[in-house]
Amino acid sequence: MANNVPSQIGKYPIVRELGRGATSRVYLARDPFGERDVAIKVVRPEPGVDPAVQKRFNKSFLNEAALIGRLIHPHIIQIFDANVTDDYSYIVMEYAPGETLEERCVVSNLLPISDVVEIAFKCSLALEYASRQGVIHRDIKPANILRGVSDEIKISDFGAAQFQSGEQTVMQGMGSPAYMSPEQIHEKPLDHQTDIYSLGVVMYQLLTGRLPFFASNKASLVYQITNIEPVSPSVHRADLPEALEKLVMQTMAKELTARFKSWSDFSRELAQSYRHLELPADAVTDQEKFDAITQMPFFKEFREIEAWEIVRISAWHQYPSGKDVLKEGETGEDFFLILDGKAQVKKSGQVVGALEPGDCFGELLYFDKQRTARTTTISSASEMTVVKIKAQALQESTDGLQKQFNKSFLRILVNRRSHISDRRHIAV
Repeated sequence: MANNVPSQIGKYPIVRELGRGATSRVYLARDPFGERDVAIKVVRPEPGVDPAVQKRFNKSFLNEAALIGRLIHPHIIQIFDANVTDDYSYIVMEYAPGETLEERCVVSNLLPISDVVEIAFKCSLALEYASRQGVIHRDIKPANILRGVSDEIKISDFGAAQFQSGEQTVMQGMGSPAYMSPEQIHEKPLDHQTDIYSLGVVMYQLLTGRLPFFASNKASLVYQITNIEPVSPSVHRADLPEALEKLVMQTMAKELTARFKSWSDFSRELAQSYRHLELPADAVTDQEKFDAITQMPFFKEFREIEAWEIVRISAWHQYPSGKDVLKEGETGEDFFLILDGKAQVKKSGQVVGALEPGDCFGELLYFDKQRTARTTTISSASEMTVVKIKAQALQESTDGLQKQFNKSFLRILVNRRSHISDRRHIAV
C-alpha cells in the first residue's frame, strides 16, 4: 500500500488514519451496509516472505478472525469482517472512540484507585468469557485496553491469541515482554493464568505509573520476570489499600499454584474489597438470578420470559453495612429491590423506617419527569444485596415488561396508602 491514506479498503470508505505500527495501520472507516463507523486494521506482509508461508498465514488469518468474531461481550471489541488480498490483509472491527490506558500509566496522570479496580474487574469478566470460548489473549497490556468517553472498557487486538481447540495462531505478534508471564517467556503451555498475570502487571502500572520490572535490554528483563520478586506497589503509591496490594502481588505470582486459579476467584476478590461492583458472573449465575427473581412477591405476576428479561437488564450489587445507597437531595431514576439484608430509611438524619428483603425503593422518581430530588436516604442496615434497574433500561424494554412493572408499582402504591404505618414501604 502507498504511504498515503487510501480512499477505500474493500467496501469501506476511509475517513482517516487512527494509528500505525511496523507492519500494520488502523483506519477509521464507514460501513455503508451497517451505517456505522468501524476501525480497520490493515496488515502488510513482510518483505521477502515466502509465498507458501504467506498463503498459510492468510488462511490462518481468516480462520482466526472468524473465531475471534464469535466473541460477543460488552468488554471485547467485536470483529465484523475480514479479508485478504495480494497486497494486504485486513480486519474490520467495532470502533470505540476514546483512549487506550497507556496515557494513564504515568505518575502525573494516574486514575483514582477505584477506577483501576473497576477496569480490572471488567477486563476479568471479558477474559473469563474468552477463556470459556477457548481463547487466551496472550497480549494484555495498556495499549490493548480501550477506555471510552463514557468510561466503558473494551479489550482489543487478539492478534497474538492462542486457541485451545485448534492449531496455535500464526497471526502477527506473540506478546509484549514487559507483560509476559514467566511461563509465556519460557514458551511453556499456556492457559488463562497467563492472562491473569498480564492483567496484574497492567494493574500495577495503572496504580503506580511504573512497571514491576524494567531493564535496558530484553535479556535483563526476562531474567527479572522469571527470577526476581517485584517491589510492592505500595512503595510507589503510599495510599494503596493493603488488600488491593496483596491482590496485585498474588496476580503476578511466578508459580501457578500461588497465582489466582480462576478468573472468578480474581473477580470475586476484587468485589470483596469494592462492594459497589456488580457481582461476578460466576458468583451468581443467570439461572440463580432467575430463580431469585421469580420467588420475589414483586414479580409474582410476571411471565417467565419477562423474568428472563429482568435478568438481562438488571445489575446486582452488594453493599456492606452502613453504606448509603441513595441520598436525600440526590436526583435519579434508577430503582432497587432488596434480595437479601435490611435497610434503614432516614429523613433529615433521623431513622423513619426500615426495608426488608422483597421491598423496593427509588421507584417514585422513575415516574417523575421533572427529575425532583429524592426525599429520603436509604442505608444498608446489614450486608445487603440488591437488584438495580436503570430507568432507561426499563423504558427501552418490551411493552409487556413495562406493563407488568407499572402494575406492580401500582400495587405497592395502593398498599402504602392502605398501610401508611408500615415503614417498610416508605416512598423514596
